[in-house]
Amino acid sequence: MPTEPLSQKEIEDRLRELPGWSQEGDRIARTYRLGTHFAATALVVHVARIQEELDHHSDLTLGYDTVGLTVNTHDAGGAITEKDFTLAARVQEIAPSHGAR
Repeated sequence: MPTEPLSQKEIEDRLRELPGWSQEGDRIARTYRLGTHFAATALVVHVARIQEELDHHSDLTLGYDTVGLTVNTHDAGGAITEKDFTLAARVQEIAPSHGAR
């Protein structure tokens, strides 16, 4: 069964529950700042593990002390779906343990 795209109102409502996340076109996005490059790299590895568990993957960007994520659902035609918010919420839960802000 295909994943259904969320309405714009549903997206806006869900984003209110995820501080720091925003809509960028057909994706939701967030950039985390960390204390060191090693901490940023550790966050990327942790996010990758969550993505494998959910079988849903974002585009990750690793900078010196930053990690950027953008996500949408390819099997929904590149729309924003509940899968994207599930992933975002999981990342939001673990990011503080890496010192992300």
